[in-house]
Amino acid sequence: MISKLLQLASIFLILANLLVHGGAQGLCFNNGNYTSNSTYEINLNTLLSSLSTNVDYNGFYNASTGQNLDTVYAYVLCRGDVQPQTCSTCIQNAATEIVKSCPYQKQAVWLDEFCTIRYSDEAMYGIMQPNPTYIWWNSGNASRPNEFMADVRKLLDNLRDKAAGGGSLWKVASGNTSSINSQNIFSLVQCTPDLSPDSCSACLREAVDLPTQCNNKKGCRVLKPSCNIRYEVASFYNETRLQEIQALITPPSSSLPPGPSSPTTPGTKGHSKVQTIIIVVVSIVVCLLVAVVAFILLIKRTKKKQMEQLETTPDINVAESLQYDFHEIKAATQDFSNDNKIGQGGFGAVYKGKLSNGREIAVKRLSVDSGQGDVEFKNEVLLVAKLQHRNLVRLLGFSMEGKERLLIYEFVENTSLDRFIFDSIKGNYLDWEMRYKIIGGISRGLLYLHEESRIKIIHRDLKASNILLDGEMNPKIADFGMARLFAADETQANTNRIVGTYGYMAPEYAMHGQFSVKSDVFSFGVLILEIITGRKNSSFRNGEDIEDLLSLAWKYWRQGTIKDIIDPALRDNLGSLQDMLRCIHIGLLCVQDNLTDRPTMASVVLMLSSFTISLPVPLEPVFFTTSGYNSKIAIFPAYESKDFESTKSSSQNMSDHSTESSKNVMSVTEFHPR
Repeated sequence: MISKLLQLASIFLILANLLVHGGAQGLCFNNGNYTSNSTYEINLNTLLSSLSTNVDYNGFYNASTGQNLDTVYAYVLCRGDVQPQTCSTCIQNAATEIVKSCPYQKQAVWLDEFCTIRYSDEAMYGIMQPNPTYIWWNSGNASRPNEFMADVRKLLDNLRDKAAGGGSLWKVASGNTSSINSQNIFSLVQCTPDLSPDSCSACLREAVDLPTQCNNKKGCRVLKPSCNIRYEVASFYNETRLQEIQALITPPSSSLPPGPSSPTTPGTKGHSKVQTIIIVVVSIVVCLLVAVVAFILLIKRTKKKQMEQLETTPDINVAESLQYDFHEIKAATQDFSNDNKIGQGGFGAVYKGKLSNGREIAVKRLSVDSGQGDVEFKNEVLLVAKLQHRNLVRLLGFSMEGKERLLIYEFVENTSLDRFIFDSIKGNYLDWEMRYKIIGGISRGLLYLHEESRIKIIHRDLKASNILLDGEMNPKIADFGMARLFAADETQANTNRIVGTYGYMAPEYAMHGQFSVKSDVFSFGVLILEIITGRKNSSFRNGEDIEDLLSLAWKYWRQGTIKDIIDPALRDNLGSLQDMLRCIHIGLLCVQDNLTDRPTMASVVLMLSSFTISLPVPLEPVFFTTSGYNSKIAIFPAYESKDFESTKSSSQNMSDHSTESSKNVMSVTEFHPR
């Protein structure tokens, strides 16, 4: 009896602590604003007001409203053990507070102990978002920290695998383990159920790799938009509620449970009647549960099929709305005059234009030998126009006249990246913070093309001149739709038409025409090295030797003098040296000869955003002329990636009172929106 009272007291202290200290944080993604009374604001308010009443029994709800650029997407996730009323109330409060915290922001997230709410102008369903991260930790330390933390991590790893292995309706796992001095550790981990098992595991893996603030602490919470974890030395979750939802999601076994104790003797009429009642009741319950689950799955499958049809079925009316009058574009570019020509690529020339309403545009005049019909061309343009990401140049529409095919893009003010990093004067304008921002933006744009967009796009011509910079020096990948619009002679793996720029091409693509997402990863690795060194990836004289950038970077890396290759404009920024070295490390991983050794863009984004993830040792790049170095020798001795943690985080101690529950002591990591 005393032990039960103590356990109830511990739970009460946890709940009281949450009520006193709060535990919610609104965080804004700097991805553009909307104006007051705009269509976007109306759609946002409509969507937010509907979330609390539509959330599913599993605590998750995903929805969108609006059309085209005014579409608002949102999802909510309640902690797996909270009751429906608590979930609904939390969502109502969060929907009100998130708009106050991020006024006129198109993207925001609200992280709370009991619920998470996020909205965006970009589709989010099934897309893992690891940041921002919100951390609370217990002010009390474990008595034998090393043993205690080992038990914590073992428990969290086991629960991570269970949660990631959950179905499309439920990715939650809870449990406890005994630690030092017979002290129990309780934990609950959770992902949004729309994630794939790999994405859920990746999100939880980063959360389970506990931040330094949680080291040796008796309790900690790590909240992310797509997942969350918590552990304590006292039970904090509602086991009964977890079992209720699990029962709804997983129908009971057909075998009957043992009946309740009865004074009747086996074989008597009373015993038979009780047994019959049990069989009838259990059968009815099982049938009802199966019917409910089947109905829910049928609705979700129907909605998913409808969404897929909407996303993949060409809408000619929408395509027509994207069509510009050819003569209007011809006038805007002054009849495609050379004075307005701002670029030339493998798919055609680019001209600057100005529409009659004053809007500046960029017009790509495509080659006339595409062989596409009008309907096919319109459908392709419609698919590419749906690709909306802050790090992609936006396709506004198209124009056709006879054999002429024009693509109309937004005009990006600061021209291309190569005009800055390869210019001795303009290069001084790009400090390390700006270059790191550019590297991160390019990586997220590529990840969107490879994994998160409606159609998978392999760029095949990623280079500095195809990275445009807007007024705030945000990078925007250009020409990302050309490979799809002009690829009639290729499959997913091979092509008879090699397009791109030598020096940026992956070896398997340049030599054999084999391309994949890893071809773009190679080009991205070259870009990283160019951005940090300020050198083009082309042959140049280094003393008496003729070298290329990859071979030079590898040689300096092996010798432990890699900092000597960094752009002189960055060398005064010694405080960021380790960040630069880590980025060079990632760049070398991307340009490895064997494509299976290169990371995916999802892994690259994680490497760039988390400084606690250990990096593997890179192998020798393909263009390096070997000179006897063993590629498996330890890397730069003064740099070990696993020893570094992000310096871009802040922490604030909110309370000095010690309890067995993790307090509202928090750390919010700096993040970059998709």
